[in-house]
Amino acid sequence: MKEIVEYLQQKNIIFKSLKEVAPKELGSRKKIVLYLGVDLKGYYVLVMQVEKKSRVLRKEVGEFMALHEKMEQYIDSKIKKKYIIIKAPLCSHAKKMLEENGWKIYHESE
Repeated sequence: MKEIVEYLQQKNIIFKSLKEVAPKELGSRKKIVLYLGVDLKGYYVLVMQVEKKSRVLRKEVGEFMALHEKMEQYIDSKIKKKYIIIKAPLCSHAKKMLEENGWKIYHESE
């Protein structure tokens, strides 16, 4: 958790609170890390961390968006900002789809 907080601080993203939510709590078996935070203005923020060897495809982006919706239902509130940290190759179509849906992407290819 410390690494993710420091990484986001380098990008000037600071939270009042940040907690990890297991994907299992949302009914998902995806191997990703989810964080739910509250920014300095009091809005909910979702931070998703994806780390894998194979390419992140458009199909998976749909699953990430479904997780976002489930997270909103889980906390019974709207999530204002969505960040995704990807440590894997990223398909250009997937990147475009994320950007069109309001995600801020931090991509680090291996």
